[in-house]
Amino acid sequence: MALPVMPFFRLVRAGFVMAREGVFGLVSLPDLPAGPRFVIASARLLERRAVKSKSADLRLSDALNRLGPSYVKLGQFLATRADVVGKDAARELSALQDRLPAFGHDAARSAVSEQLGQPVEEIFAEFGEAVAAASIAQVHPAVIRDGDGAERKVAVKILRPGVARRFQQDLESFYLVARLAEKFHAPSRRLRPVAVIDTLAQSVAMEMDFRLEAAALSEMAENTANDPGFRVPGVEWLRTAKGVLTMEWIDGRKMSDVEGMREDGHDLEALGAAVIQSFLRHTLRDGFFHADMHQGNLFVQADGTLVAVDFGIVGRLNKRERRFLAEILFGFITRNYKRVAEVHFEAGYVPAHQDVDMFAQAIRAIGEPIHGHDASEISMARLLTQLFEVTELFEMRTQTQLLMLQKTMVVVEGVARSLNPNLDMWRTAEPVVGTWIRENLGPAGKLRDAGDAFSALARIANDMPIFADRIGRMSEELERMTASGLRFDSNTAEAIGKAEARHTRSGRIALWVIALSVGAIAVHVIF
Repeated sequence: MALPVMPFFRLVRAGFVMAREGVFGLVSLPDLPAGPRFVIASARLLERRAVKSKSADLRLSDALNRLGPSYVKLGQFLATRADVVGKDAARELSALQDRLPAFGHDAARSAVSEQLGQPVEEIFAEFGEAVAAASIAQVHPAVIRDGDGAERKVAVKILRPGVARRFQQDLESFYLVARLAEKFHAPSRRLRPVAVIDTLAQSVAMEMDFRLEAAALSEMAENTANDPGFRVPGVEWLRTAKGVLTMEWIDGRKMSDVEGMREDGHDLEALGAAVIQSFLRHTLRDGFFHADMHQGNLFVQADGTLVAVDFGIVGRLNKRERRFLAEILFGFITRNYKRVAEVHFEAGYVPAHQDVDMFAQAIRAIGEPIHGHDASEISMARLLTQLFEVTELFEMRTQTQLLMLQKTMVVVEGVARSLNPNLDMWRTAEPVVGTWIRENLGPAGKLRDAGDAFSALARIANDMPIFADRIGRMSEELERMTASGLRFDSNTAEAIGKAEARHTRSGRIALWVIALSVGAIAVHVIF
């Protein structure tokens, strides 16, 4: 495999920065083979003296922030993939905050004018300094004036200049590492590192087009129009472009401010349950969910309404995947581990040659310890470690379509536990999951599925005359070809002629080169 030069040098630079920030000092050397142990020990010689007093999460945060936005995103993404990076690294990466210094106010105004095709003064009545800055974008408060002269406060999200080019360059380096891992480290192939980077690349590409985020906000608003206690900001479509998103300003308390919410008189236990139930409702009912649902993207308004922002990353599940998810969750809730195992086999998550009863036994070992105990008594790290050991034991491959869901479920549970440390995940999930099961897998759901099947058959019946006509014409063509041989239309014949001409010219040139070479050799031999 040829080694791309520039991605390789970017990796060398990344390694140097991590060595300087003391990241390699977090690796447990006795657990490594001799070769990697020597390399890491050598890299530690480059550490700056000041890093020895830093905690693990600060070392990682400083290194990734120095390397730029794409490494920050990679770190956040891998924080939810303990199966890939290990539980200790995942725990340290989970402390990584997506906060970068804001770019200049003039640059922000210039970006808005370029994207919207007008001077900022003509678009907004007021345009303030940045109030939040992350790896991809930053947010400015602004005021717009409606046709009747009324003024409204809005939030303007602006893409960081040059970030798309930087991401593309760094993704080449990430792909290089993933391909090398798959080629030379057989155990990593089960985790499909290239597919992991594919998922990251796709999510980042979508996150950097704010028109898609605006569309996601609009779709979520339609889906949740009748949901009590949950909503999303409205979009100002005429002030939105690929690199600029203008939306309703949300006045509320960030969910990261737990003490502030308590002082406001909010019921924290009810809010924790609302976070989990809203996420499950969106996932199971709609097949469309907010895939970056951390505390910084959730606000609580004075009346207790939960408002979700930042829809740059969303996830989708089709109806089949939603059924599997609901049955797996409901199986854990009702302790029906045999059904959980069967669903894994039906979905193709576990290879067919494995034993379903043995897998059910392994699932029971994971599920039983969490029943009858609240979250404060459960070591989620231990449970996740056991789950990953089970997936390896039964040769389960990473399901790329579920990566976003797995990531978000971990984040959502973390948010809920920050509000209610004694949260019972399964008891909280049961009302939503049980309702979905009854409505979709019960008698009413089966009738609805039968209706869908009849509708599909009716559509096929309506299209039968078209199919019959196409089959008749195909039969006539086959008969003609049998009688008179294969024929091409004029364009195909012309294309073949040109290709043959090129081939003939190339052949003549090759013959002349060979002839001249033979002649030169003969002359050399004679003289």
